[in-house]
Formats: sequence, C-alpha cells, structure tokens
Amino acid sequence: MNRVGQDFELTVDDVAHGGWCVGRHGDQVVFVRHALPGERVRVRVTEETSRFLRGDAVEVLQASPDRVQAPCPAAGPGKCGGCDWQHVTPEAQRALKGRVVADQLRRIAGIDREVAVEELPGTPDGLGWRTRVRFAVDSEGRAGLRRHRSHDIEPVDRCLIAHPGVTELGVTDVTWEGVRDVEAVASASCADRAVVVTPTGARLDALPELGTSSAVLRRFKGGRVQQVRGRRGVRESAGGREYRVSAGGFWQVHPAAAEVLTAAVMDALEPKPGETALDLYCGAGLFTGALAAAVGPEGRAMGVESGAEAVRDARYNLKDMEQVRVEQGDVAAQLREWADVRADVVVLDPPRAGAGAEVVRSLTGTRPRRVAYVSCDPATLARDLASFERAEYRLVGLRAFDAFPMTHHVECLAVLEPVHPARRHQER
Repeated sequence: MNRVGQDFELTVDDVAHGGWCVGRHGDQVVFVRHALPGERVRVRVTEETSRFLRGDAVEVLQASPDRVQAPCPAAGPGKCGGCDWQHVTPEAQRALKGRVVADQLRRIAGIDREVAVEELPGTPDGLGWRTRVRFAVDSEGRAGLRRHRSHDIEPVDRCLIAHPGVTELGVTDVTWEGVRDVEAVASASCADRAVVVTPTGARLDALPELGTSSAVLRRFKGGRVQQVRGRRGVRESAGGREYRVSAGGFWQVHPAAAEVLTAAVMDALEPKPGETALDLYCGAGLFTGALAAAVGPEGRAMGVESGAEAVRDARYNLKDMEQVRVEQGDVAAQLREWADVRADVVVLDPPRAGAGAEVVRSLTGTRPRRVAYVSCDPATLARDLASFERAEYRLVGLRAFDAFPMTHHVECLAVLEPVHPARRHQER
C-alpha cells in the first residue's frame, strides 16, 4: 500500500545526517524534517522506499525546548529546501551538527570522538551570511529557491540567510525571461558584486536592470562562464592577501570562513621554512598562498585544481610568489605524476564527494609529517579517514565549524599524522 500523503504520530528519537531526524512508526524507520529529537509530532509521508519512509512534521504535539519560530516565512513543510534548522536555536543547531559528525565517524570509520561545533564570528543569529546564492527561475520568470528533494520552485521576496550584498542585487525584484537560474555573488571583503545567468536556450536577448552596479556573466552548458559586462569576478581577502575569485568559482560562502579555516589549517600543519607543501583541490589558492608564505622562498608550495577558471585565478593571485606552482588536472593523476615528490605537509579540501581511496593512497605515499583535511561532508570525511587509517595515518585532531548556519552542513578540519613517522622528519 502506498503511504505517501498519509499522516501518523510518532516520537522523534534522534538526529540523522542530512537535516533529518529519525523515529519509528511500528517497525518502520521514518526520517522526518522540521522536527527535533524528543518531540512528539504528526508526520505526513512524502516518500516511501522498501526500507524506510520520509516525511515532514506538519504538526508539533510536544515541542522541544530548543524549538523556536522560524524567522523565514518560506521555511517549513513543502516550502523552500535551502534551510534545515530554522526552527532550532543556533546553539542547539551546533549541538545537533556535532552529534551528526560524531555519529558518522563512529558508524563509518569506527572513531569514537565527541565533536563540538564552533560558532563563526559575525552571524550570531545565523542570518545574513551566505555570499553566494543560486536562485532558480520559474516559468513566469520569478526567482526563487528549490523545494526540498524537488525541482519545484518556491518564489521568495528575500532569502534571509543571504548576505546583505546579495540582497542589494535585487534578484528577486525583477522578471528573468529566458533564464533558467541566476547566481548572485557578493564579496565579503569589498563592494564587488556579480550575477551569473544561465539562459534557457542558446540566446539571451536582454537582461533586467539590477538595483546596484555589478559584473554580469553568462553560464553555458558544462559550467563554462563568459563575461558580459563588468569584472570577471569578485575580490576577497584572507590571511593578509587579496584573492581574485571568478564569479562562478569556489570560495567559502560564510564571510568569516576563509580567515578562520586558513588560521586553523596553519595551526594544524605548522609549516616550516624550506618545507614542501601540497594543496590539493586548491581552488583560487587560499591555502596555497598561506603555505607559500610560511615555507618561504627556499620552500615549495604546490597546488592542484581541476577547474580551468580556478587555476587561472590561483596563478594570478600567487604570481608574486616564486615558490608556488599550480597545476590543472585531476588530483589523483597529478599525484601519480608527482610520485617522486616528498611532501612535508599536505592540505586537501575536496568537493562533497570526498577525496577517495586512490588519492589517500597516493597522498600518504609521499609520507608527509602532517595532513590537514578540510571537509564539508562528515560521511565522506569518515570514509576517507578509514582509508587514512589503513595507510597507517591516525587522526590526532578534529575541529568543526558552523560555516552554514540554519542548514545541516558543517565544515570539519581533520588533522592526521603517520603512525610511524619517517626518519627524515625525525632528523629535522
């Protein structure tokens, strides 16, 4: 019997990865959104599989003391899917994320560790932080955000977690004819603004006037971006350096994240003058630049990135540092090419899919004395930490940062060292 659309009551047992809570209805596991552990809720089934149900808490019968009124009118069952925890206090959000990270480490990697998620400065209410927002456009040309696990679009007047610079662009105030989606970008460091428009077809005859001057770029199939007017991207600052970041490229979306993560990585690795440092998945060169400054002209800082735009940005950003080398290509393939390189310290910041066993094997084959792994997904982090353990690298430190308030996402920094340090490092 198909139970989608049916309602029933249950008591929520715990939090689960992905912005869900979990409970049981009879002998059936149920993953529930818009709930909290310990609550009694009425659930409406939204999806049924052979192993479990998914549903929304459409009524709260017994509320958790951590529950609050969601600040955004677009948050809630059947509405925008961008935020998972608007109904939870910021402190409780961080506690839930810490439990999720700890659970993934235990289940996947067999690592028992309590995790405290650190608040990033500047956004105590969890709002107004997201410097890059990708709006979808409906058939009437209205900009909005996708509903959870759906292609349907929830029109919004304003995204409350968007940075004020994104709001200033006025993307939701105009009609976008012939456009599939619009990415709004605001620098956290200066007044630079940009929009990246994806047309529905080959032609885009006109663009609406926005509320503030900004760069305008057009995204083609495959992610390639072409400049229409204004600068190619935005300028960001971290670690005392300025970085050019293409409008369609990657940069931490929380205004404080780049600075905090750079400091955390440097504290973890403690790079020394003359050492060789690798930065895998280096993007626009954020960590590469910090490592290069630490190892100095007598050392080496070697970055790898697959995206052509990001590589151009990284080379431009670090052109004043002779000890820097940035290669474009697949990280696993580049590590095979660098088989004779003996790295001292390594940082890797892979996409959500993680690094994978091949990259871990090649990386640990260079026998670095310390590795800093920056991850935005605790499940793939845990999987890769298990690969590090098989390569005889042990977890010696773990920090977690609330770089995505109101959502289930969390940024982690895992620090690893070899179980048996290489003699060359002992002699230094």
